[in-house]
Amino acid sequence: MKTVIASFTCLLAASVCAATSSCAIAASPSPIFKTRFDCATARASVEKLVCGDPQLARMDNELTRLYHLALTDEHSEPRPDKVMIDQQFWIESRNQCASEPDPKACTIRHYAERAHQLRQGSAIVRTKDPDRLTEGPLAFRCTGLNAPMAATFFNTQPGVVYLKWANTSITLTQVQSDSGTQYIGNDYQGNYSFRQNGNLVLFQKPGTGTMSCTAEPVG
Repeated sequence: MKTVIASFTCLLAASVCAATSSCAIAASPSPIFKTRFDCATARASVEKLVCGDPQLARMDNELTRLYHLALTDEHSEPRPDKVMIDQQFWIESRNQCASEPDPKACTIRHYAERAHQLRQGSAIVRTKDPDRLTEGPLAFRCTGLNAPMAATFFNTQPGVVYLKWANTSITLTQVQSDSGTQYIGNDYQGNYSFRQNGNLVLFQKPGTGTMSCTAEPVG
């Protein structure tokens, strides 16, 4: 009798799993991607998000590489001791993305901006490492902008570009394009687009037409 009951219980459980697919989901945990912090002990929601997302995990690895390079540069701006303090504030700010409507977009924006800061402040950080995932900041002069625009690229899948001019910045994500490389994004003002095709660089921000941009030497 116990055998019959046990068999019935197993059949019932199997039927529920087949109907809801909940068992299959439970049996397939989310993959963990390699980061520079220990995902096994991660407690912050954003750290768990990074551990489970290949794009964010690669951004975390690259940013940590840039950070450690900055600590070796006595001529960095700011100096290494200040870079260390800034990094702690950055981690706290990044972790607050958990409360944003789109935590991943917020996290990408934080990684892109921090990479820009570290690369801008140190020649050592900008070293031509063949395995690097970042490039820049590159300088562009665009018709219609009163100040040069700096661009720092994150070569992930998909790619990301951080653009900054005057007191404004925006982080855009790469999309498929039939000609060249295109990044798009938006904020409360509207839609942005940044396109590169050889030496041709085009930029568009809310309320303007397409601007033609030319590269400027980086000092």
